[in-house]
Amino acid sequence: MKTINNKNSMLGGLLGLLGVIVLVSVIGFYAAKPEPLILQGEVEANEYRVSGKIPGRVKEILVEEGMLVKRGDTLAIIDSPELLAKLDQAVAARSAAEAQNRKAIKGARQEQIMGAYEMWQKAEVGVEITKKSYDRVQKLFDKEVIPAQKRDEAEAQYRAAVATAKAAKSQYDMAFNGAEKEDKEAALALVSRANGAVNEVESYLGETYIISPSSGEVTEIFPNRGDLVGTGAPLMGITDMSDMWFTFSVREDLLKEMNTGTIVKIKIPALGDKTYEAKITFMKAMASYATWRSTKVGGQFDAKTFEVKAKPAEAISGLRPGMSAIIETVLK
Repeated sequence: MKTINNKNSMLGGLLGLLGVIVLVSVIGFYAAKPEPLILQGEVEANEYRVSGKIPGRVKEILVEEGMLVKRGDTLAIIDSPELLAKLDQAVAARSAAEAQNRKAIKGARQEQIMGAYEMWQKAEVGVEITKKSYDRVQKLFDKEVIPAQKRDEAEAQYRAAVATAKAAKSQYDMAFNGAEKEDKEAALALVSRANGAVNEVESYLGETYIISPSSGEVTEIFPNRGDLVGTGAPLMGITDMSDMWFTFSVREDLLKEMNTGTIVKIKIPALGDKTYEAKITFMKAMASYATWRSTKVGGQFDAKTFEVKAKPAEAISGLRPGMSAIIETVLK
């Protein structure tokens, strides 16, 4: 009876030892089994920073955060009194240039032309009189009636009258013909310059209306109504919700099954357990500060990290930038 009990005790001990061995083996198996690698990334989209070319005060904001807008929609209006003042100055300068140009084209007034003509005719009469006087004095000088000095004085008066007549004729021609070609061209250039100044200011006035560069969702509005904004200051952000993709940071030793064109199965926790297909469209080594490096223990090597982008195969309802994305399967 005692022998049977001893055998039962030994059998129970062996079974217990065997159970412990099995339990330790199972625990060791699961402990040694590597954890599944999770490649996590996020959803990204094209974002546009909307800014203005001119400084001023925000007069009106026509949109709200979360609102969908189309390309070309007016988002805000900037008030710039200084620009309006510059426009008034440019318009006044253009009016003055146009008046100067009209004057150059029209030439002298009719009264000025007639006055110049009368002065020319008067000078011609003087030439005629001094010519007769000079001829008489010359005849008397030839007969040795008068000295040479008298003849020289008469000749000088005649020549002076001729010069005066020529000058009067030039003044008449100038009044009759109007401004010179060069003067007309200079006046026309002033008009063109003034028009350019007006067009420049008007183009800046068009920049007081802040226009959306793309269709999308208004994600940020920085200033409030009445705030002063400077040149190039960002006013709001527009996110193009029709163009989204997934971005992952992957160590190079995990890229053996990935390449441009590879299809991957992606899970988006925010959208439930459903998986979606996406195609890898871009792969690039990231900067050194973003590189994962091993400790070189056991023959390992320094591994760079690559930026991997994947585009959804089709539009995903409810997808938004910033959502987490996990690669679950890499397909060939």
